[in-house]
Amino acid sequence: MNKLLRHSLLFLFPAILFFACQQQQKKAKEPFWENPVELDLESIKERGFIRAIVDNSSTSYYVYRGKTMGYEYEMLRNLAGHLDVNLRLVISNGLEKSFRDLNEGKADIIAINLEISEERKKYANFSTPIREMKTVLVQAKNNKAISVTDSLHQKTVYIKKGTIYREKLQNLADSLGIVIHIQEKNENNESLIYQVVEGEIDFTVVDDDVGLVNATYFDNIDVSLAISEPSPVSWALRKNSPDLLQATDKWLDRTSSTGYQAILYDKYFLNKKNSYFRNTSPFSSVSGGRISQFDEIIQEGADLLGWDWRLLASLVYKESRFDTSAISYAGAVGLLQLMPVTLQRFGVSNPNDPVESLRGGVNYLRYLDSFWLERVPDNSERIKFILASYNVGHGHVQDAWRLALKYSKDTRQWTNVAYYLERKSSPEVYRDPWVTSGYAKGHMAVQYVRDILNLYETYKVLVEP
Repeated sequence: MNKLLRHSLLFLFPAILFFACQQQQKKAKEPFWENPVELDLESIKERGFIRAIVDNSSTSYYVYRGKTMGYEYEMLRNLAGHLDVNLRLVISNGLEKSFRDLNEGKADIIAINLEISEERKKYANFSTPIREMKTVLVQAKNNKAISVTDSLHQKTVYIKKGTIYREKLQNLADSLGIVIHIQEKNENNESLIYQVVEGEIDFTVVDDDVGLVNATYFDNIDVSLAISEPSPVSWALRKNSPDLLQATDKWLDRTSSTGYQAILYDKYFLNKKNSYFRNTSPFSSVSGGRISQFDEIIQEGADLLGWDWRLLASLVYKESRFDTSAISYAGAVGLLQLMPVTLQRFGVSNPNDPVESLRGGVNYLRYLDSFWLERVPDNSERIKFILASYNVGHGHVQDAWRLALKYSKDTRQWTNVAYYLERKSSPEVYRDPWVTSGYAKGHMAVQYVRDILNLYETYKVLVEP
């Protein structure tokens, strides 16, 4: 019997291997949009977050003076709140890659202004139109500037790779009976606009709202010549996510009827003065690349901690918005909002001095790091304990740690300890014999950690290390 079984296995194994290879080859040849991952609204809510693809630009998603901003960012944040989930953003690396990521479940929405075409309908479904847009030519203001589209004959226009601009330019050329040389570049629209500003290229095309915003702070470009009529633009969602599409459309209708979209549009596209300052500031991720005027001393402090400086910058922003004179309702002061007893303990005599305040805060963070080091060996987990302790005090976090221990949870994992910390405002919890520090608004400390880490993720995407 054993011999027969061995012979059977020897026969079956190659057959199984051949079948598996055939299936793999079939899957590899299958277009990425044919069988999108099964992930609709209910699963997204169970997961706890929605993931959206956006452009990194001066209108969509960027950091200004430490604050995350952008039209699409604020819209998506509102949508996430409406769906009662967290928001995670992914920077677009080309539209083809974005559609692939959408169908593979690496994103749930492509929040980019997309015109609907027959080709794109194969890849995704589309939301209710966000608004209407036309495409404009970006050129230098000089004696070579053209005023009619016929003058594009035999001209070279550079466009962002993978966009509908190629189709629009080709349609324009065909309708006028002219030849336009179209060159695709794997760069974003604002990079191409800057190349026009610097005289490296003569022409590019962008959506009219992006063109108008850039024209407010580059006064040597002209964006007055439209190459297409206004047309509706939408966001893209997986074809097998009907519930998410329906919820998104209802939300879009609501934001339109309440005026929320109009307010945001005015903020980012019509308020030219604010757009100019946001996008020419050295503290903008789309221009200067700095987070604050204190980047250098934050970097020095982060080196002492062994942290990514953008994580420490996230903490400073959360505490004081980089305001050295900030004073909390509880009397905490300075960049890192230290209480008087902490100031004295860690040698800060002038809390309004950014160097002193940061040094004192870093020393306190180092103390908290050593406090949790043996209990939480993993650095990425320990940072969460440190941040919570910085906010609510390590005694309260230690109480939650004890409760996790009492109920046989893994006390090295933040989620287990956070569960009990969130409940420290309940009498049955803060009166537990294992609790020594009493009542605390622990849920606020847990949210504090979440806010800082979310901001840190934004800084990691948009700010150089």
